[in-house]
Amino acid sequence: MPRLETLAARAGGPPAPAGGALAPPLQLATTFEHTPDGRLPHGFLYQRYDNPTQLETEQVLAALEGARRALLFPTGMAAGATALQALPPGSHVLLCDDSYFSFRTLAAEQFPRWGLECSIVDFTDLDAVRAALRPNTALLWAETPSTPRLKVCDIAALAAIAHGAGARLLVDGTFAPPVIQQPLALGADIVLHSATKYLGGHGDVMGGVLCFAEDGGHAAACHRLRLLGGATASPFAAWMVLRGVRTLAARMDWHCRNARRVAEFLAAHPKVAAVHYPGLPSHPQHALAAAQMRGFGGMLSFEVAGGREAALAVAARLRLFTNATSLGSTESLVEHRASIEGPGSPTPGGLLRLSVGLEHADDLVADLEQALAGG
Repeated sequence: MPRLETLAARAGGPPAPAGGALAPPLQLATTFEHTPDGRLPHGFLYQRYDNPTQLETEQVLAALEGARRALLFPTGMAAGATALQALPPGSHVLLCDDSYFSFRTLAAEQFPRWGLECSIVDFTDLDAVRAALRPNTALLWAETPSTPRLKVCDIAALAAIAHGAGARLLVDGTFAPPVIQQPLALGADIVLHSATKYLGGHGDVMGGVLCFAEDGGHAAACHRLRLLGGATASPFAAWMVLRGVRTLAARMDWHCRNARRVAEFLAAHPKVAAVHYPGLPSHPQHALAAAQMRGFGGMLSFEVAGGREAALAVAARLRLFTNATSLGSTESLVEHRASIEGPGSPTPGGLLRLSVGLEHADDLVADLEQALAGG
């Protein structure tokens, strides 16, 4: 079996039969030939059901995660919502406390309509996780590293807790794509990625993916929901994700090195109250991150001494870091998460989240230095 870097670099398989093209072909057809009695000699019926480019991308992502099956969606939210909607009514979900704010909002607003229950727990506290289990707990929803505090939770331990209760463990690994973390190998049942981020890698495509350790009933239910709800990724988006995966290993190596340099600079700065980056020895879960990750990722957050107004002033003075939502692209971004999350946000007012891009690390440090100095 080739190593992950080789799988990623050669994503899309051997040369195309027609013409021998080395780049994976894009197939845009919306419908496919079938026999008069409805048999599918080519394996496809209609683009919404499945399509060749989407299937090829799913096979690559499944291979990278060590999954039995992968399902591609138009967005990460669509993927996550499908995984939840596929649960039996009456199910209880344990959601980690530092998970993506939109999933917490989704749970608060839509779970009652779907017949689901939810508890929010600090997943770095395994005793608290065990105490929150109920007889109807069906899914533990972890995010590691998490947004925006970059918490790291013990995937193997959470998998053991989930399986002991007859539940599944889903890991949102958006911050840590498969070349630096493989949750299924540690016992997780499902991995979620917003493919918009590191898998696509260039800020020009949206997508989401669910990767399943077993091609069983829950995976089949998610596929059926995708078909009926029309949440199929467009062939072009699937092709763009496939294209992005080909440089994933090289990009992540650079993202990780740049983020480590930025984090070390911030940790030593007198105007920074805290830095949240699992690659720093001071991070409370640094040893765990080193054990279950191959790299510490390109995301970090830091808290500016002086709180909200001081943080906003720093964000306004940055020149290379662009104030923008999202992450994982080539350019560096900064975001004041409390402002974006809005009323009810649990994020500290002084916290800025950084997506560290592929610029020269010295330039990024210089930009942060001038912004923290006051101009």
